[in-house]
Amino acid sequence: MTRKTLSQQAADRIYTMIQEGSEFMPGDQLPGENILSKELGISRSTLREAIRILASQGILEVYRGKGTFISPDLKVLGDYGLNQMENIRVQLKDLYETRLIFEPEVSAIACRRATNDEINRILTLGEQVEHIVQVGEDRTKIDQEFHNAIVMASHNAFLQRLIPIINRAVGEAILFGSETETLAENTLRDHALLMEFLKKRDAGGAKQAMYIHLHHAIATLRLNVGEEPIF
Repeated sequence: MTRKTLSQQAADRIYTMIQEGSEFMPGDQLPGENILSKELGISRSTLREAIRILASQGILEVYRGKGTFISPDLKVLGDYGLNQMENIRVQLKDLYETRLIFEPEVSAIACRRATNDEINRILTLGEQVEHIVQVGEDRTKIDQEFHNAIVMASHNAFLQRLIPIINRAVGEAILFGSETETLAENTLRDHALLMEFLKKRDAGGAKQAMYIHLHHAIATLRLNVGEEPIF
C-alpha cells in the first residue's frame, strides 16, 4: 500500500483542525506560512502543496496578496473525509469524461505536429514521472507537466485552454487514489506505452495508448464513466 506523501498528511491535519473546530473555522484566514509550517512541523514547500490540495477540494480559498482562507461555505461534518471524497469522485467522473473526449485525439495530433524538441521534452518528463513514482514521492506536478506538454505539442490554441481540466483531474485522481498502488503502476506502464508511440510518431498508437491510460485510471478509481475501451 502506497503511503501518503507529507503534503497529503499535512492536508489531512489541517482539515482535521477545521473539522474539529479546535483552531480554525469556516471563513477564517490561515496563519502565515512561517507560523503554520512551524506549528505543523513541516517545510513551507510541503505546506504550500497541502494548501493546493485543499484548495482543489474547495476547502481553502487562496487570494493572492491577501492570504489563504477557509471556505465560508464549508460545512464541517462529523464523518470526516467521507462526504468530501464522494464529492471528489463525482468531480473526477466529469473530468475524466471530458478527458476521454479530447485527450486521445490530442495525443495523435501531437505525434504529427510536435517538433523534435517537444517530443524530447515529453519523453524527459515521462522519465521524471517514472523516477518519482519509483521513489514514492508526490508526482502531481510532474504528471501534470507530462500531459500538458503533449497538449502544447498539438499547437492548437483552443485545446491548450483545456489544460486546467487535465491539471485538476490529475491532482484529484492522485489525491483520491493516494492509497492504491494500482494507480501508480498503471501510470508507469501506460506512460511507457504512450511514449513509445510518440517517439515513433505513430498517431494511431498514441491515440489508443492515451485512451487505455484514461480507462485504466477510470477503472482504478471506480468512476463508472460508462464507456467501453476501444481495445
